[in-house]
Amino acid sequence: MQTLTIVVFQSDARIAQALAAGLSRHFSAVHVMESLRDLQTAVPRYRADVAILDIEGTQVAEIERLHREYPGLSIVCTHRVADEEMWANVLQAGASDMCPTCDTEGIVMSALRQSPTTHIAA
Repeated sequence: MQTLTIVVFQSDARIAQALAAGLSRHFSAVHVMESLRDLQTAVPRYRADVAILDIEGTQVAEIERLHREYPGLSIVCTHRVADEEMWANVLQAGASDMCPTCDTEGIVMSALRQSPTTHIAA
């Protein structure tokens, strides 16, 4: 199990809980937030390594702000509907990756690949 700390915000609470359950099999600390504001305060409180958030419930400007305020934070965005323009905008705003919401294994791999902790250990 990886020692990374993950914070999660999904606009649908059922999806958030299902995603957290899947992530908990791989990471020692997974915290689900009820709002983007909660996620923003949870990053420093939990010393989060990775933030996983629903791009459909978040504006690109919020991704930019998270990236600017927490430069060591890996941001993995999730989506339910594929949209290449949205994908490009999110990556340009500072997200590390973008994965389908239902692809827990892809999200895990992205979190591991993009995490600053993983880079240091490698």
